[in-house]
Formats: sequence, structure tokens, C-alpha cells
Amino acid sequence: MKVVIFCHSIESCWNHGNAHFLRGIARELLRTGHVVDVHEPADGWSRTNAVADGGPDALAPAAVLVPGVGLHRYDAAGPDLDHALDGADLVLAHEWNEPGLIAALGARRTAGGRFLLFFHDTHHRAVTAPDEIGRFDLDGYDGVLAFGEVLRQVYLMRGWGRRVFTWHEAADTALFRPLPREKERDLVFIGNYGDGERDAELKTFLMDPVASLGLAARVHGVRWPAAARAELAARDIDYSGWLPNHRAPEAFARARVTVHVPRRPYAEALRGIPTIRMFEALACGIPLVSAPWDDSEGLFPDGSYLKVADRDGMTAALAAVLRDRDRAETLARTGLAAIRARHTCAHRVAELFDIVASVRDDLASASSARSAELIRIAVS
Repeated sequence: MKVVIFCHSIESCWNHGNAHFLRGIARELLRTGHVVDVHEPADGWSRTNAVADGGPDALAPAAVLVPGVGLHRYDAAGPDLDHALDGADLVLAHEWNEPGLIAALGARRTAGGRFLLFFHDTHHRAVTAPDEIGRFDLDGYDGVLAFGEVLRQVYLMRGWGRRVFTWHEAADTALFRPLPREKERDLVFIGNYGDGERDAELKTFLMDPVASLGLAARVHGVRWPAAARAELAARDIDYSGWLPNHRAPEAFARARVTVHVPRRPYAEALRGIPTIRMFEALACGIPLVSAPWDDSEGLFPDGSYLKVADRDGMTAALAAVLRDRDRAETLARTGLAAIRARHTCAHRVAELFDIVASVRDDLASASSARSAELIRIAVS
């Protein structure tokens, strides 16, 4: 099967967590014998910022992270769809694409394209900014892949019926795995600051507990404003800027614990959807303590991570994990087992093929029904 992916970037992970998951999906598709082509803009926002942040060679390692993938960068004129779709069996179009490209792909499918076409949504805008997601013309699409059940329900309410599927993100376990390293610090947090979506939460569940316990801590991430960096410095927390995602397992391996602080839209409007960093941290076998979020879909069994409700709860949980090595090891082992049992990119590719098969069956049934109706009309 030839799978074609249109995305903002598979190379640059600068403030672009979708690259993490798409790399893993591409890797697993290639491993199982499929052909994968990826098309992305040559001057995309994430790529431009990565080069500005890390220099001209910042993305060189990422270019070879998924051996065998066909990577195609297009200019402002857009991709050559005749070439890109030639021989395609399955096309995934991520929501961080221009509406014009999304519409053009749908038009190709409607005009007789022999591929299946799915829209892949991994953002909260369908709930928090519905007018933005409403700019996408999805009439020609065979289905929507939504990264959580609550988002699937949003598309159902938009009239998509049976062809909306929950397709969670997952850990790329070829990269995210436990590494035997000496511990250098108590805590590491890997996460971007964002647009004020969790500024209070970062103080409550990260900065204040670390300062209260006097932990040796490091923060990695981008778009942390000067005021937030000053608050980290005031609490003796080391801010180390952008960490390319493929280096995150090493950072997790050198720390004793990490925390998960979901952005407010995911904690409130899109309940049941964790960030991909939670999957990745657990896959690395590091104990994790999480700020409040509702695991409404039962993604993780009890004991995979510690759940806290407030600042005091986070402080107490971090102290307990750092004090009790057996408890920390049990927590890490349970979280890792949950990932390996249900949340690897291999699991998601298997789910994707089940989705593809179901849509093909639906299309075949619909085609048979239309043929039968035409025959009935012809002989009546």
C-alpha cells in the first residue's frame, strides 16, 4: 500500500507535537512493508522557528529519523498533486494544513481519485475555535480521524455520521523507551509554554512544588516568555530551551520523576485527551505525576501515574516518589506496561487498517446498493 501524508512538518518538532506521532506512524508503516510519502511546506512556521532557534543544522538529525520515508517539500505554489497522489492508496491530511490544500485533496477524491482520504484532527480548535475548523471543506473526504472520543462527538454533531473514528496519539517506541543512565536531577519537565493556556497551572503544579521541595529540576520547551523564565530562575529551576523530540528519552532517563500539566482546553473542553508527552514519558519508564485531567476513556489503568488535585497534592506526590524508590519503580513499571499493551504506534497503525477496511466495506456496500437501484429502475 502507498500511504501519502500531508502535514505541516514531519521533520520539525519545534512547537509541533504532531511530528512526534506522524514519525512513529510513518516508521511503523514502513516496517510493515508499505510505502510512505510525506509532503510538507518548505517554509513552514515550525521549520522556520527551529532553524532560527537552533541554527541551519538544527533539523539535520530529524531528516534521517525515519529511514525510507519519501520526504517532499513544496513551495508557496503548493504541492504537485498529480505527482503526490500518483499510485496512492491512502491519503492522510492533517488539520495543520492550509484550507486550500484540504479542499483540493477533497476535490481530487470526488473527481474519481482511487485512494481513500482522511482528515486527521489533533487539535482543540474544533471546540475552542469552531469557525477556524469550519474553514475546511471536507465534502470529498472518506472520514475523519479524531484524536479523542470527545472530538469525535463534535464531528458527529457536524453530521459526519458513521465515518468519524477515534484515533488517539501514541508513543513512537522505537525512540521512546527506557535508557540506562545515571540520574542527574530530581525532575524534568518537557513542554512548550503555549498561548497562556496553562500559565497558572505551570506555577501551581510545577514551579511552586519544585521550589517548596528544593528539587534539582530542569525545564525544556519553547515559547516560554521572559516573565515565565524569570519565575523559573527565581525558583532555581534550570530553563534549557528547545529540546528536539528525539533527544527527550535521554532527558527522561537522567531524571527521577516528571510531571504532566495539560493545557486548559484539554483539561476542560476536550476531556479524555492527554498530550502526546504523557504517552512518551510513560514509554520511557519514568514515574509521572499529573495535574488534573479526566481519563474518561480509560486509557491508562490505575497505578500508571499519580493523579493530584492541587498544589499541595503535587508537592506531596513528588516528595513520596522521590523518597520511596520501590514506589517509584512500581509506578514506572506500570506506566510502561500500559504503553506497551495499548499505546504504541504499532497499535495505532493496526487500528488505522481496521478503519480503512471498515470504510472500504461501507463504500462497497453503498456501491452495490446504487447498482441494484439502477438495475431496478432500468427494468421497471
